[in-house]
Amino acid sequence: MTSNKKIARLAGFVYLVLIISGMFSLLYVPSELIIYDDPASTVQNITDGDTLFRWSIIAGLICYATFLILPLILYKLLAHINKTQAVLMVAFSLISIPVSLYNITHKFDILTLISGVEYLSFLSPEQLQAQVMLSLDSYNNGIMIAQVFWGLWLFPFGYLVYKSNILPKFFGIFLMIGCIGYLLEFIGGFMIDGYYDMGISTYIGIPSAIGEIGICFWMLIAGAKDTQTHNVD
Repeated sequence: MTSNKKIARLAGFVYLVLIISGMFSLLYVPSELIIYDDPASTVQNITDGDTLFRWSIIAGLICYATFLILPLILYKLLAHINKTQAVLMVAFSLISIPVSLYNITHKFDILTLISGVEYLSFLSPEQLQAQVMLSLDSYNNGIMIAQVFWGLWLFPFGYLVYKSNILPKFFGIFLMIGCIGYLLEFIGGFMIDGYYDMGISTYIGIPSAIGEIGICFWMLIAGAKDTQTHNVD
């Protein structure tokens, strides 16, 4: 039988790949290329940084592939705590995968728009820029939908960590609070104009960052205890 320590370290490694690829595709590349109130500069940046933009697509595919694998490994590690919560953890995460993968097609659309193909030659520069920004907005809308499930899976995951005797309980608390943060982020971004310009959007994401990055490195370095844990209803 594979020990908890080995399973946890595998989960930690997969989690680390997910975090690095996700931060690259969702945070770093947009910060380097996209200026939402300047379509002309955005199109020029993506055209000049075509390779970086393509790497963001590859990183996104890696991110979602690892997010497909990670909950299954965690299920093996934590299902004995509470099977219902473990199933919910896997279900919420897997629902986001097709949404996230389909959403990447908007980035392919952008590459087509800036490729200079002949059938788009009738578009003026302003029309081309508008189409690129529309694709970016569609991509961000898809991210908002996926974000709901990126949050929801954290609650059963955090609950299982908290109830277990094999991982630190405080990571479970941060993960459950992080779930609420993701949902508030979705509601704020959807309902409040200029929400992302408010400072609160930065602080709301802190608990999930502490919980996810913390549990990732804990599992990767320390693994998990091999003590027997009884089912919790």
